[in-house]
Amino acid sequence: VVAQGFVSRRDPGAPNPVAAGARCALTPERDLVCTFMVQSKLGTNDFTPMIARSTDGGSTWSDEHPIWPELEGRSSLFCSVSRAPSGELFVYGISTPIDAPGESFWSEATQGLKQNDLVWARSRDGGRTWSAPTAIPMPIPGSAEAPGPLCVTRRGRWLACYAPYNTFDTGTRVDRGQVVALASNDQGRTWRHGSMLRFAEPDSGGAEAWVVELADGRLLGTSWHMNLGDGSDYPNAYALSPDGGDTWLPTRSTGIRGQSTALAALPDGRALFVYNQRKHAPVGVRVAVVRPAPDDFGVEADEVVWRAATATQTGGSTEHGAWTDFAFGEPAITLLPDGTLLLVLWCIQPDGSGIAYVKLRRRTP
Repeated sequence: VVAQGFVSRRDPGAPNPVAAGARCALTPERDLVCTFMVQSKLGTNDFTPMIARSTDGGSTWSDEHPIWPELEGRSSLFCSVSRAPSGELFVYGISTPIDAPGESFWSEATQGLKQNDLVWARSRDGGRTWSAPTAIPMPIPGSAEAPGPLCVTRRGRWLACYAPYNTFDTGTRVDRGQVVALASNDQGRTWRHGSMLRFAEPDSGGAEAWVVELADGRLLGTSWHMNLGDGSDYPNAYALSPDGGDTWLPTRSTGIRGQSTALAALPDGRALFVYNQRKHAPVGVRVAVVRPAPDDFGVEADEVVWRAATATQTGGSTEHGAWTDFAFGEPAITLLPDGTLLLVLWCIQPDGSGIAYVKLRRRTP
């Protein structure tokens, strides 16, 4: 650990004291931008996407502001930033209409998300201005849980993934046993879809899915894999695509029993797999270095990089059904030009709440 601090420290007494979903990207001028959402409390349908900027490699952050101030109070947006090989920045995620202030986006009765839309937007000036959110047609019935960013491949294909969720409508049948992959060859004008991950275990589903392009051109997709019956976790799932997302090899276990997942490709063909560990000590965020093959995730190292003082706000259950009580989550990691790594996550901890960062130096073999 080289340094740690906060991208955005949230005041418990402020209107939007909770932050979530931090992701970072490097701009063409080598600034870092961090996107995240603020909301009144966990579970409330009032996400406002924010962006902050660092000009010193992530040590200090400034210019925090909403991406689309004109949409505040009308749409609840959860979006994640990524950088294309061209240097353009994208955000991808979900948009949910706000019908009543303070409403929840979650239904305990259906275990579902309020019906939402998938959206993307682009910035051609390093994140200073953004296009309006553009909708992606929902390919199958259900709502979308889509905290991972858009992946633009070196050949120009756009790829995104999401976990299908029940809606508030008890009559809507949703195929939850998969993570859906979306692909566009024409910069978002048209999309096709298929299953990035398909779970063999009955009554199971995904969440917090992610997709990246590896150095050799293969695609790697990962997901939290949840037992929807008893609330337990299966090992995180992964799959590879050898052909740019046209097809996906069979879904396999990573062998890692974590929760939320995030990925970053390394120049040598390996990848960083970042995940939460709430259920087994030491509680916190871990990073694994992996060299994935079709039938073996290839874990070469797996270490704690951020330790939580508490896994939940009340000391209660850490099962995914108690997610509104979680005290940290949704980590993401970015490889910086000097070879260091920047980890970001949201936290509600005794020493501070908001978007935390940890700057890491990789150990040389």
